[in-house]
Amino acid sequence: MAVVIDHPHERFKPLARLPMCRLQSYSHFDPTMHDFTQNITTHITTTFHKSYSTPCLSLATKAKEEDFEPPNPRIQIVCGHKAPMVHALVAEVAIALASGVKPTPVPSGLGGAYYLQSRKGNTIAVVKPADEEPLAFNNPKGFAGRMLGQPGMKRSIRVGETGLRELAAYRLDHGGFAGVPPSALVKICHVPFNVNKNNTGLATNPPFKITSIQRYVEHETDAGDLGPSAFSVSSVHRIGILDIRLLNLDRHAGNMLVKNFHGSYVAGMAELVPIDHGFCLPESLDDPYFEWLHWPQASMPFSETETDYISNLDPFKDAELLRTELPLIRECSVRVFILCTIFLQRATATGLSLADIGQMMTRDFIGGEESWSILENICVNAKANLDMEIKSDGDDEITEFDEMFAFDKEFEDGLNPNEGVSIHSATDIPPKMMKYSSKGARSKLCDARLARLVQECDIKDGCGPAGIPILRSMSFAAHNNHHDTGVCVSFEEMKEDEWSSFLEYFKELLLEVFEEKRSTSLLKQRLGNSCEF
Repeated sequence: MAVVIDHPHERFKPLARLPMCRLQSYSHFDPTMHDFTQNITTHITTTFHKSYSTPCLSLATKAKEEDFEPPNPRIQIVCGHKAPMVHALVAEVAIALASGVKPTPVPSGLGGAYYLQSRKGNTIAVVKPADEEPLAFNNPKGFAGRMLGQPGMKRSIRVGETGLRELAAYRLDHGGFAGVPPSALVKICHVPFNVNKNNTGLATNPPFKITSIQRYVEHETDAGDLGPSAFSVSSVHRIGILDIRLLNLDRHAGNMLVKNFHGSYVAGMAELVPIDHGFCLPESLDDPYFEWLHWPQASMPFSETETDYISNLDPFKDAELLRTELPLIRECSVRVFILCTIFLQRATATGLSLADIGQMMTRDFIGGEESWSILENICVNAKANLDMEIKSDGDDEITEFDEMFAFDKEFEDGLNPNEGVSIHSATDIPPKMMKYSSKGARSKLCDARLARLVQECDIKDGCGPAGIPILRSMSFAAHNNHHDTGVCVSFEEMKEDEWSSFLEYFKELLLEVFEEKRSTSLLKQRLGNSCEF
């Protein structure tokens, strides 16, 4: 059995007609070569004739319809051509598929995932088809019902797009700093995956599936089976830095693997490997989950190596990488990434710890109600300041035009132009900057001017397949900062010039907030050190 690896961007072009080749027998003919047509197999079985002019075929063997071999597995890189170590991974998978290895379903998790093993039985990769993600229509674990592109388990990440984010996490983990395994987005043909029955009760296997693929990491257990004291400070910090940059909404203990130490763990020596980054890079600011947030390592200062790594990050260069290599990731997600990276860099420069930064990005639950994070409040205030500047500039232009018109009118009427002209005091002009206060910011909220920044997801407007509600965005102009109806901060509708101005206001607000957070953290440390238990 043979396998075909497609490299569509490496100077190979599909042929316009069947090639003349030297196959020795009819049974060796590969009807799937070069994607001539989807129904070429049917065409050959029904129209094959004994003719010396028939290309690629030999008269040495009399072929019958039952002699046809099943189509050969094929794997093609869709996204990730430039990612290091991806081609080697795909080649190993291709060899495994050629040897007849079948995908083995992974029993855990909510989505469809499969192990791929080598001929020797070693697991080499994990694949996750896009149409088998949680809530996708071919989900094998009972969580099906939505079409690709609809809101998923996290309302800010769409069904079928987690594979893109797996690859994005790998590409943004520069130099393997956090240890994200090699990942890619591939097209796999003629390999059996799960297909749910349709409305007619039939299950038709598609000719191919788009799936993410990750290098399998040998490990003994995950972080959930050990106490945090077993993990090295460096591993916790490096994973945390990645999570903050990508705004990871699902960093739980099960997706931090512990490397194999043969059951012997010395305190603070176990290394962690981060996996499962499908819930990163949301389309709007959302509530992240950081398992490491309250681990003691997160409260320790960053090392010099970690500080240098953070300061050398270039969020705008990384944003161009995403736009170029992963254009299917929406611009609003790219902007969230830029914002979080800037937030991380400025907080680290102020001397804040990983725990401090994570807490400022996480929403609070007080009295059974969810309130916005400090990061979300900063964004709301920055957008309000931007809108005030735009309104102020617009009012100035209108006022200047009206005063000119009034002056001309009064001059024509022979009146003193200084009479009747209202002079506005400085206090009547809205201030350029709105001072941030951690106490007042949670009670301050936007008005109608923030409609393009703050959106409300309403689940009353409709339902998807199987009665699953579809979240829809609508303008939010009410004075309410709770999340009972799914309020989120989004940058999707900002124009480019507005986005640039918004970032400037955002940066100006950060310094005061970070200084206040740093003072609070130092006070807590002093109180903790003065207590004896």
